Amino acid sequence: MARSEFVLRSAMPASAAGVFAWHARPAAFGRVQPPWENAALTAVSGPFADGQRLTIRASLLGPVGLNWVAEVFGVEPGRRFRDRQLSGPFAAWEHTHEFVPAGDSSSFLEDRVAYRLPLGFAGRVVGGGMVRDRLARMFAYRHAVTASDLRRHALYPQKLAVGITGSRGLIGSDVTAFLAAGGHTVVRFVRGTAEAGPGIDGTTQRPWSPDSPVDPKTLEGLDAVIHLAGDGIAEGRWTDAKKARIRDSRVGPTSHLAKAVAASFAATGRPHTFLCSSGISSYGDTGDRVADEDSPAGTGFLADVCKGWEGACDPARAAGVRVVNLRTGLVMSPKGGALAKQLPAFQAGGGAVLGNGNQWVSWITIGDAVGVIHHALMRPEVRGPVNMVSPNPVTNREFGRTLAKVLHRPFVLTLPASVLRVMFADLADEAMLASTRIAPKRLTETGFAFDHPELAGAVRFVLGRPAG
Repeated sequence: MARSEFVLRSAMPASAAGVFAWHARPAAFGRVQPPWENAALTAVSGPFADGQRLTIRASLLGPVGLNWVAEVFGVEPGRRFRDRQLSGPFAAWEHTHEFVPAGDSSSFLEDRVAYRLPLGFAGRVVGGGMVRDRLARMFAYRHAVTASDLRRHALYPQKLAVGITGSRGLIGSDVTAFLAAGGHTVVRFVRGTAEAGPGIDGTTQRPWSPDSPVDPKTLEGLDAVIHLAGDGIAEGRWTDAKKARIRDSRVGPTSHLAKAVAASFAATGRPHTFLCSSGISSYGDTGDRVADEDSPAGTGFLADVCKGWEGACDPARAAGVRVVNLRTGLVMSPKGGALAKQLPAFQAGGGAVLGNGNQWVSWITIGDAVGVIHHALMRPEVRGPVNMVSPNPVTNREFGRTLAKVLHRPFVLTLPASVLRVMFADLADEAMLASTRIAPKRLTETGFAFDHPELAGAVRFVLGRPAG
């Protein structure tokens, strides 16, 4: 039976050998998997070579999950490799990854997929267009992320050993995959018992207890620690107990970790860098005023949490460790966070202005957030607070209007502030109605390049919705 074919060829800012090596690392799958696709690598059998098998838990042709088993074959280092479906949703699937030299530090990546849908002619009629569109969206995203990652890694060829807390969170999972796919050694700090040996993504684990002092030996061999763990701010209604968890999950664990970093650095000179998550709520409600890293601290519950959170890093700072406080804005990803919570309502045509809609929203795509963390990790002059936001904040009304336009949905509803306060208690005033108009001054000063500085393009990219 005749097969359909999809081909995409894109320029890459690295040699063919370098692009091949990036793809060959286990964590690369985590980088190229689009955030709107519900798929995860669950098992890998053998090293990257002919005969390696990968099992992917996916929802590819509907809401029902299935296992897709693929086998790698035809591996020619630096030139190409192929994979074929052994079991899964297609009647046949064969994917060729081609790496074409174009110079010492440039090449072309070509993906060719030959596939056959189930049910023969009926399958092509019913699902042919949908599958072609899905492949086009998926591979456009994959090539864009691959090129961006390769460009960012090429800026800083030094490879580090990095420990990460919160490595399974929204930001942490992408940072982990980015660093591991780029050739860095990544250690995940996990609660409870750590798995022995490398995981399927090539990372290793070490146990830690956030609520207990950390043994400095836990940090042995690490050049840097990235601390991203903390109770979700937007998870659940803000009761007194919830607010206590928000504060206690940040201040105490950060203090324990900072003291261990300080002790380890004093004894061994490592880790020399400590990156700790924080928030733009540090500035409080800024109204229409633009705040940057030199602006004074604000007031309110979250501002106080951020002050205590960043202050808990002082032991590491006092010991001479380079400390960076990542003041994070709204992170754009359909996998989690504020955007994921809003999507169902907007997709159903029920997107709404929050309050009067004039409050400013400072945002950043998940890809640029990962890039900022890498930039802060590798640039020794970056220290202290860093605003992890796009240079172009928007009002809540503009944010909602843009999201609705990309989704081709109406945007006519309003949720009054009084209703939000009843529904979400203090969270409404602290997050949904607060105005945070923040500028990334430190990033601009140190030459960070955003992939998606404008909201419309950012929304289209993270949702896989091309213009037109």
